[in-house]
Amino acid sequence: MASLNRVSLIGNLGKDPEAKTVGDGKLVTFSMAMTDAWTSPATGERQERTEWANIAIWNAALGEVAMDFLRKGSRAFVEGRLETRSWEKDGQKHYATEVVIRPYNGQLILLDKAERPTEQPRQRRDRGASPHEG
Repeated sequence: MASLNRVSLIGNLGKDPEAKTVGDGKLVTFSMAMTDAWTSPATGERQERTEWANIAIWNAALGEVAMDFLRKGSRAFVEGRLETRSWEKDGQKHYATEVVIRPYNGQLILLDKAERPTEQPRQRRDRGASPHEG
């Protein structure tokens, strides 16, 4: 029987995206919060629950978009695969499960309102020194 590994989330970034070079590729990561809110039928009180997901973008073009336009609190739609990685630290095995966006296999859609032309444009964030800078 075939299987499907596809995750679609809409939420808000919990931190600014971070870029790092890993091997010969570039990785952009951030955390994302998805909050459900409801009214308790028993008490009538408003309640909410927040789930967190770690997002890892291995797609260079989408990583650039994330670095240029997303910030803590930004609303976004992400679609990717659920992947678990493991590593050993101090003799202990650790695991992390992430939503991973790879080339040709995922989406990133910005859901914040577009800025109006009269507003100050966003500054492009520094991504490290250029190899041509002294």
